[in-house]
Amino acid sequence: MTSQEIRQQFLDFFKSKEHLIVPSAPIVLKDDPTLMFSNSGMTQFKDYFLGYKTPKSSRIADTQKCLRVSGKHNDLDDVGRDTYHHTMFEMLGNWSFGDYFKKEAITWAWELLTEVYGIPKDNLYVTIFEGDEKENLERDTEAYDLWKQFISEDRIINGNKKDNFWEMGASGPCGPCSEIHVDLRNDEEKAKVSGLELVNNDHPQVVEIWNLVFMQFNRKADGTLENLPAKHIDTGMGFERLCMALQHKESNYDTDVFTPLIAKVEELSGKKYTGILNDEKDIAIRVVVDHIRAVSFAIADGQLPSNSGAGYVIRRILRRGISYAYRFLDRKEPFLFELVAVLQDQMGKFFPELEKQGTLVTEVIKSEEESFLKTIENGLIRVEKLIQQTIAEGQTVLPSEDVFELYDTYGFPDDLTRIIAEEKGLTIDEAGFEAEMAKQKQRSKKDSAAKVYDWVVLEEKPETFVGYDVLESETYITRYRKIENKDGEFYQIVLSHSPFYAEGGGQVGDKGVLENAVESLQVLETKKENGLIISLINRLPKDAGAVFYAKVNAADRKNSQANHSATHLLHAALREVLGTHVEQKGSYVGPDYLRFDFSHFSKLTDEELALVEEKVNQKIKENLALQEFRNIPIQDALDKGAMALFGEKYGDTVRMIQFGTSKELCGGTHVKSTSEIGRFKILSENSVAAGIRRIEAISGDKAEEYFRNLETQLSVISQLLKSKDIVKSIEKLLEENAALKSEIDFLKKEKAKGEIQNWKDDFQDKNGKKLLVKKTSLDTGSVKDIVFRLKKETPNSVIIIISDAGEKPMITVGVSSDLEATYHAGNIVKELAKEIQGGGGGNPGFATAGGKNLAGVENAYQKALEI
Repeated sequence: MTSQEIRQQFLDFFKSKEHLIVPSAPIVLKDDPTLMFSNSGMTQFKDYFLGYKTPKSSRIADTQKCLRVSGKHNDLDDVGRDTYHHTMFEMLGNWSFGDYFKKEAITWAWELLTEVYGIPKDNLYVTIFEGDEKENLERDTEAYDLWKQFISEDRIINGNKKDNFWEMGASGPCGPCSEIHVDLRNDEEKAKVSGLELVNNDHPQVVEIWNLVFMQFNRKADGTLENLPAKHIDTGMGFERLCMALQHKESNYDTDVFTPLIAKVEELSGKKYTGILNDEKDIAIRVVVDHIRAVSFAIADGQLPSNSGAGYVIRRILRRGISYAYRFLDRKEPFLFELVAVLQDQMGKFFPELEKQGTLVTEVIKSEEESFLKTIENGLIRVEKLIQQTIAEGQTVLPSEDVFELYDTYGFPDDLTRIIAEEKGLTIDEAGFEAEMAKQKQRSKKDSAAKVYDWVVLEEKPETFVGYDVLESETYITRYRKIENKDGEFYQIVLSHSPFYAEGGGQVGDKGVLENAVESLQVLETKKENGLIISLINRLPKDAGAVFYAKVNAADRKNSQANHSATHLLHAALREVLGTHVEQKGSYVGPDYLRFDFSHFSKLTDEELALVEEKVNQKIKENLALQEFRNIPIQDALDKGAMALFGEKYGDTVRMIQFGTSKELCGGTHVKSTSEIGRFKILSENSVAAGIRRIEAISGDKAEEYFRNLETQLSVISQLLKSKDIVKSIEKLLEENAALKSEIDFLKKEKAKGEIQNWKDDFQDKNGKKLLVKKTSLDTGSVKDIVFRLKKETPNSVIIIISDAGEKPMITVGVSSDLEATYHAGNIVKELAKEIQGGGGGNPGFATAGGKNLAGVENAYQKALEI
């Protein structure tokens, strides 16, 4: 049975049980402040479990792309070292939202595994929650009684809270769970050791394949548990492990989920995969084929590698794969990008984003490989210098601070430093390095740490966002909670009617005030969490239950929405000028400026930028009215021609924004007509990643301010030039400047000619050779000309010129060709440069060095005389 058939059978089975089959949500989370990536199948359903949204069906099944590389669920360091851990994996799941509970979940799980998939019953074990006295939680006897109808009681294992009580996080929905484990060993191994002893003991052939979570409690911020209003089912089955069981393999990597990728790596590297667990070559191949999946799906879902946040995690995964390939597969050139096509063939049908974004994914990975391989090459030079310095000092341990700097500042893998050091008979200060890493993590944790208290619910009332229509609204607080972070103590509030737009879709959240006759509170930011619009204030009102008037900062909103509408016009203009391959890949919309990232594989010409800007301003002049379609079925919007962005998760109903021919799905705020944008001006265009360009621009008040400043500058320039024809005056000025420069160059050359004759008389005879050491204030170019002429005209000579032109010390060394075998100009200049706190180099015949210490010129001069 192929992996594709296994996946389809799971979905077909639960469809027959009246489950709605839904697509996987993006692997990258954009509007969840608690997570960067989907790390379990339930992530996209959090709002349903928390009661903030109502699911379109009480029974749902899916396969979810998951990534576990950060936070509580972090499998990165295990990947490649065993047969079953992965960064990216698929989680097959079935869900009940207040519908069925333990009986159906257990019965159907057993039916699917034993009757549909045909796993022998004697190969299965199950666990149940044994209870916990500290939490006052009883043993899950209900699950036990249900399981013993299908499996002998000696195969039902009591599990502790760590293994058999599932929690979403420090707070939130939770409950006991029941795991299903499969024993994949042969009969001979089973006869030696019972599978009962190996469950949950990290045995590679006795593994958990399915976890049935019985969601019935809510963990409050103070740690206490309360019953949920309705009981839910949340199950997750590891797709890759299931394939291993059904395809009778001993490793996930031996299944057809991975074998096509492994075959391609073998072809590209010339290395044969043997499946040996502790073989570095095989570990490297497992790392590469695992990591290419994680990185490809993340990029396809809109997350580009970067130096911060989720982008940093993706870059770290990719660089780990590149590093393993560099060290153990001898790949010094980019090659991971060539695996993307194989992944598309395997999974593109079920995950169309891989097909749609394949070119982008390939180009981004290739660019990242090229960049990191250069980093490795540069790092090797730094490591070699560090090793030589350590040896010169008579030490055998590389200092932890230097190793950490290579890792943290220059991106050089610490394990590669370790290997190179060991080859030279050295070690690194492991304890010191770990301490540096711990300090960094502590700094990061301190910066992001926040204590969040439980919500105080004043009224169970769904909030209403009124900010599309009004900037002010009468309202009251329905719930609040205290938070504490490095900046102090604050309160998050939810309003009955909120005019404050919550940060999302690239647009910043609104600020403003909350006031009544008694007090006025500043609203510092507005964000969305689990479907709630949450505004931040710095103190709690005197009467939290009072009626308030909420007012949005009108000036900021005006400029933000002008910029947001401008991004829509910009998107349309780019597609018109460059082609329909252009797609939005990210944006920032604030009151001061806008940033728009889009797919395109070359720099825009000045003519293209001018045309794009002209088209946007033309649409502004046309005064196109906003056509807003709220709560329109998504298919209707797509049929109307609306653009949906990959990596975004849309509901059944959406909001469509139209300005003329520009039609986009968007939840942001916009101008009522394009003339309100005022003026649009592109400030810059550059590359942010392979195949991704970025435009930064301004509109509205900021654009007006920009042109006013230009007028002021032109006026000042006109006054300085004493002319109204600025262009003609500057052209004349440039001509005069060029003439003066030519005259100066001529005078310099004449002066240099004179110096050459004078300096020829100053050579010292030393042991049959000639040495010239001179101090001068001549410029660098003149000195260079003199040195080349003197060493050509004076055999057996070494020439050292120390210049202080422009208040910066410079040392120039020349060696005549007949002495280059004996004296090396580069070595001489490096030694002398120490006196001026500088550095430089060159070849045996010519070298230069600049420095910072002008006072060291005399010392360098005296040192040179000793040669």
